[in-house]
Amino acid sequence: MANPPAASDRDLFAAVTALRGGERVSACYQCGTCSGSCPTAPAMDYNPRSILHMLRLGLGQRVLESQSIWFCTSCYSCTARCPREIKISDAMLSLRSLVVDRGLQLPANLVTLRDTVTTHHNISGDDNASRLIWSDNLEEAALTFRDRHHADVAFYVGCVASFYPMVYGIPQAMVQVMERAGVDFATLGGDEWCCGYPLFTAGMEGLVAPLMEHNVARLQDMGAKTLVTTCPSCHYTWSHLYPLLGAPPIDIEVLHASQYLVRILESGQLRLGAFEQVVTYHDPCDLGRKSGIFDEPRQVIEGVPGVELREMDGSREEALCCGGGGDVQIVDESVTAAVADRRLGQAQRTGARLVLSACQQCKRTLMAAARRNKVRVRVMDVAELVWRAMEG
Repeated sequence: MANPPAASDRDLFAAVTALRGGERVSACYQCGTCSGSCPTAPAMDYNPRSILHMLRLGLGQRVLESQSIWFCTSCYSCTARCPREIKISDAMLSLRSLVVDRGLQLPANLVTLRDTVTTHHNISGDDNASRLIWSDNLEEAALTFRDRHHADVAFYVGCVASFYPMVYGIPQAMVQVMERAGVDFATLGGDEWCCGYPLFTAGMEGLVAPLMEHNVARLQDMGAKTLVTTCPSCHYTWSHLYPLLGAPPIDIEVLHASQYLVRILESGQLRLGAFEQVVTYHDPCDLGRKSGIFDEPRQVIEGVPGVELREMDGSREEALCCGGGGDVQIVDESVTAAVADRRLGQAQRTGARLVLSACQQCKRTLMAAARRNKVRVRVMDVAELVWRAMEG
């Protein structure tokens, strides 16, 4: 049996085990499943198994001073596979929070992220009033949502899709699908602020509340009955994190875009043409393991005539992370790139020429991997697939 933590470090051990469900840390019997599941363990000074062991031995301060906790993508693979049901991902978040609370040194880029989001209300540092720049080149018929201030459906776009041109196609496709289906929807435009999830995963939970309160108030002003987002992290934040952080109860249904697309397709509001293509699907971590949404994206894909879906070696709960979560790309882009390259290799082995996902960050990382490795595959979102089938 492991020795108890040293007296000088008991407070740290207690803090980690008390925060966000980490109370079972002491139940770890060092099987190593967590480290074997972790996509970024090779880049860590201390892998998840070592971190849990060091916490029990009273060596937590050494962990806090290492880069290891900042290489966790928060993919929940370790948590999903732990035979003792230890919420290891939450323990890693707790360690990050302790670094922040104790005023220890943060990775420089996370300091920049903090200042950017709190000042500009988005992760890119752009003027937040320009959040609809992605829609500038849409046809006039698809732009009616811009003039709506009240609607049944609120389309929450998210920072990545709003400000990163590589993925503008995702919100463009989604609004055109909803417009064609006759959905009464609107966006918050410049009144949409970052959901706060990047700060939460950086251990800065205390900075999320102002963002949450603003977004909830603006959504209530719109009077929407349903919130739809193409971003799994935003979906997770609205559906799981905001209630955890004390958001006032709001009578609204929160759906990921894949769930809403299933609803549209089943209603018969759209007619899809054939799209002859062999595809594979990458499960985003925030959508799959963390929110339990596995079936709906596949229902959308299989609802498109002519599409043949081939699963990768790792899919659903066993899916490998793309490497783009947990702010890791901000801390060290090479760590994200290594994971994305592995995931792209799994996609290649299916023989598919089109890789689909349901997350704008996953699209970014996998597209970058394809370009970096000169692999001739396309990467698209399920919303883009539906729009292409409609165009056909």
